[in-house]
Amino acid sequence: MRTLFASVLSTALLTSAALAVGAAPAMAAARSEVVSLRRLNQGEYRNSIADIFGPEIEVRGVFEPDRRVGGLQAASTAVLSVTPAGFESFTKMADSIAVQVTAEKYRTKLPCAPKSAKAPDDACTAQVLNHYGMLLFRRALTQDELKGRVKLSNSQAKAASDFYAGLRYGLASLIQSPDFLFRKEIAASDDGKQYALEPFSRATRLSYLMWNTAPDEELLKAAQNGELNTAAGLGKQVDRLMSSPRLDVGMRAFFNDMLELDTFDTISKDSLFYAKWGTVIANSAREETLRTTVDLALHANSDMRDLMTTRKTFINRALAADYQIAFPFKGDWVPYEFSPDAGRSGVLTQVSMLAMFSHPGRSSPTKRGVAVMDIFLCEPTPTPPANVDFSVVNDTSGPLKTVRERLMAHANNSTCASCHTHSDPIGLSLEGFDTIGGRRTTENGQKIDLSATIQGKSFVGAEGLGRYLHDNPKYTACVARKLHAYSRGENSEDVPASAFKAAYKNFADSGFRMRALLKGLVEGPDFFSAPPPTPETPNTAADKVAAK
Repeated sequence: MRTLFASVLSTALLTSAALAVGAAPAMAAARSEVVSLRRLNQGEYRNSIADIFGPEIEVRGVFEPDRRVGGLQAASTAVLSVTPAGFESFTKMADSIAVQVTAEKYRTKLPCAPKSAKAPDDACTAQVLNHYGMLLFRRALTQDELKGRVKLSNSQAKAASDFYAGLRYGLASLIQSPDFLFRKEIAASDDGKQYALEPFSRATRLSYLMWNTAPDEELLKAAQNGELNTAAGLGKQVDRLMSSPRLDVGMRAFFNDMLELDTFDTISKDSLFYAKWGTVIANSAREETLRTTVDLALHANSDMRDLMTTRKTFINRALAADYQIAFPFKGDWVPYEFSPDAGRSGVLTQVSMLAMFSHPGRSSPTKRGVAVMDIFLCEPTPTPPANVDFSVVNDTSGPLKTVRERLMAHANNSTCASCHTHSDPIGLSLEGFDTIGGRRTTENGQKIDLSATIQGKSFVGAEGLGRYLHDNPKYTACVARKLHAYSRGENSEDVPASAFKAAYKNFADSGFRMRALLKGLVEGPDFFSAPPPTPETPNTAADKVAAK
């Protein structure tokens, strides 16, 4: 049974959802339309609450999972709705947050204090809700939105003889509103054909891309006074966002998505063969890859192609044990560079990538090859037919001792050959590493052959693969494509090269520096463009929250 709180807010939510569909800042353009709704993911939600109310406010609840579309989870946020269970969870989270924010120890942070803590104070309530409403909705509240919530807070304050008990309901109705849970993008057009995002939608797209959180007050002010509609005003805000250490947070979120590091949540290894594998190593492996990538891309501002070849990384004690290297260092995480004879080559040979794309008890050249093609070359491999016979590949006790021999026998099937000839050479060059990323030279007593040939280019081992990818223009184009798709919540497979042409030129001209790609993207001519709305899309905020 729903709590009294949930019952009271249900009416408020449906009312706000209906209002939200048409709510938009006043604009000079002749026409404006909602062109996109993207559900906040867990990271965006948590970061937004921490930045709006303070890092001490806890977010307690279960989030519905995202799904990967076109290589990115970000693409699913534009199509996912909220199930009944998700609605209930968001309601409980909103109540918990509002209770904490209005608790006595945090009340000094509120914009005002009531005349009496035991009675309603509509003026103070309106001040609080206006302040937090702007931050939560990423725009100013309309008069109707504010009036309804002040009325709700007033009635609950009277019933409880407690101003803060009433304010709790008003705040919670903001936090569980579709206008917070969904990033609503509104586009304006003078002619009904060419659409571009209005200023608050621009601020929202910028902030969630670069900081993975809601726009701060300065960015919202720049939207409100029209600065974001000018090249100079946009440039000023972009430079501010990019110079902040919080850029790390935004780019960690992007790389976590692009590199599919969420896959670790479902990874398991056979404890009989790999006893040291566990949650500690898995979490450390994810962190190693994120630290390596962000350091190279942002802190060193290095050539992104070097991500395929660098031997520099960051390790902790748990990873040192897995890599079989001494850890005579102070501190938890330390910079480390593998020796030239270690066989390591960029993130491809870090524990994360090797473990994610392997079986629980053995490596998988096919899984690794498919992953590299999808993640780094934007060349997804079709799902194999349901009737494919994998018995030859899985027979590790038969006469075929190495996985190379078994794959070659399997690929003799014409149905399988077309895909395997593309993915397997990549994965076979990584066979010098087992399913948890440990170095090895033999398999079942046989020396492992690490040679590979791709599109007429031959190389040996992970270092050869790293150099092949470093020099492959498809890799850098894929990074640009996925950043563009991530920023807009689009399926990267549907993004034409022309969509990020200007950003890619900036990227290439800089020597493939990530900062140049990011700046070229957000200041490019099409970053705030939007397709004309259609009768079918987007779903309204109310539809998105409605039960399936």
